[in-house]
Amino acid sequence: MEKTKWLDIRGNHDAYNIPSLDSVKNYYRKYSAVRRDGHFHYVHNTPFGNYSFICVDATQTPGPKRPYNFFGILNKKQMEELLVLAKESRQSNHTIWFGHFTTSTVISPSPGIRSIMSSAIAYLCGHLHTLGGLMPVLHTRHNQGTLELEVGDWKDNRRYRIFAFDHDLFSFADLSFGKWPVVLITNPKSLLYSCAKHEPLERLLHSTHIRILAFSLSSITSVAVKIDGVNLGQALHLSGPIFILKWNPRNYTNGTHKIEVIVQDSAGRSRSVHHIFSVQENIHLTFDPMASFILLTDYCTVARVLFVLIVLVQLTILITFRYRKHPVLKAPPGFINLTSFSLHVLSKINIFYYSMLLLTLYTVLGPWFFGEIIDGKLGCCFSFGIFVNGHFLQGSITFIIGILQLVFFNIPLMVYLCWSLLQRCFGHNFRSHLHQGKYLKIIPVHLLMLLLYLWQVCSCYFIHVTFGTLAFVFSPLRTWLTLLTPVLVRYVWTLNSTEFGTFMVQLKCHMSS
Repeated sequence: MEKTKWLDIRGNHDAYNIPSLDSVKNYYRKYSAVRRDGHFHYVHNTPFGNYSFICVDATQTPGPKRPYNFFGILNKKQMEELLVLAKESRQSNHTIWFGHFTTSTVISPSPGIRSIMSSAIAYLCGHLHTLGGLMPVLHTRHNQGTLELEVGDWKDNRRYRIFAFDHDLFSFADLSFGKWPVVLITNPKSLLYSCAKHEPLERLLHSTHIRILAFSLSSITSVAVKIDGVNLGQALHLSGPIFILKWNPRNYTNGTHKIEVIVQDSAGRSRSVHHIFSVQENIHLTFDPMASFILLTDYCTVARVLFVLIVLVQLTILITFRYRKHPVLKAPPGFINLTSFSLHVLSKINIFYYSMLLLTLYTVLGPWFFGEIIDGKLGCCFSFGIFVNGHFLQGSITFIIGILQLVFFNIPLMVYLCWSLLQRCFGHNFRSHLHQGKYLKIIPVHLLMLLLYLWQVCSCYFIHVTFGTLAFVFSPLRTWLTLLTPVLVRYVWTLNSTEFGTFMVQLKCHMSS
């Protein structure tokens, strides 16, 4: 703290199970360098200009237990505060925004967080942990020109980033701790991360030296530079970590070129880094489409729309078949006809129709569970949000959990009931159905439903472990549904055959014809 300026920010783990900012469990308030709540603006002053750093604090307050703390949330008041900070930073040479969450996992009111930070050169973030190593590079650019640069976690993977402004041209390197030497080419900068809207890229054409930052535990002994495979010589040490080599950028005015720097230290360690550059301003490179999709997609909006669509489709099917006339079966009936017929049977039998209808509506409107959302603080969880300790946290990952509930249990249960009712219409009960000799077609259906039922049981266990016994007991969508499902399944196989009389006659007539 005496030699270094630290700027730290809360993440979702820092807000995990935190009832309030004043809580003794809020370790960020005690152990952080900044020791302040919410957003802040720090201006770094240099002889050649000022550089602004704006912190975006989107962590939820109060902070619920996982998984309901995965998304960050900004309300209207917080957005107004950030807009003020953005205006304050306009006098600086450059502005860097930083926060824990990627913009794709931040819920913000119109015009949106990306619009507010549009004047910044870059937004630095983490949170996704490079998706467990599946996406080691998660970088993209907003439509407004701001770079979004996610970096892997320090805790498990020891990932960190260094960045520099060289004549107001922004360069950075993502690195693994303990690997030396560390090398960053600041001029010419990488074409992929160049932005004419935010940087004076014309300075590249008029520059006189290639500039490199090189760090190591041992002294640097060699800094070799190549462009397009041609050795330009050894860069000279200027001061500190800075190495320079004279060049003429006008020799590289056509298209793109590759610069490579090989650094060695006195301990025999070496590192080679390279990137593509161009001194022309009308040439661009595109980011990895998958990385852009991950960082630019508004997951909460997508999940909300998908959740509503799935519910509407399921309700439409149920209600349509409820009031539809008897289906016309073709002889012999195919898969589509039998599916339609089974939905018709389910919708016409009250207990199954109302069970599925109420389950779907309850998933949307009813409380999923009531318990300790935060230790010692009771609350209710709905699809559209969470009420806890006098606060309302709008729906975010709740919609994703709702989609999983619909896709992996509610809808499969409805399909299984339709299939079972169809077997009953063929005149089978549970035992005769198992002894009809078609094990390869029958057993997998039961096993699949059993696996999905076990998934539902595991979700009850998760609620008990995470939110306590009260939440386990008062959980209609998990515990109660888990207990009622076997009753519903048993009923479908033991229902008096007279209930199927009309349907059995109709089906047999069409099968015989």
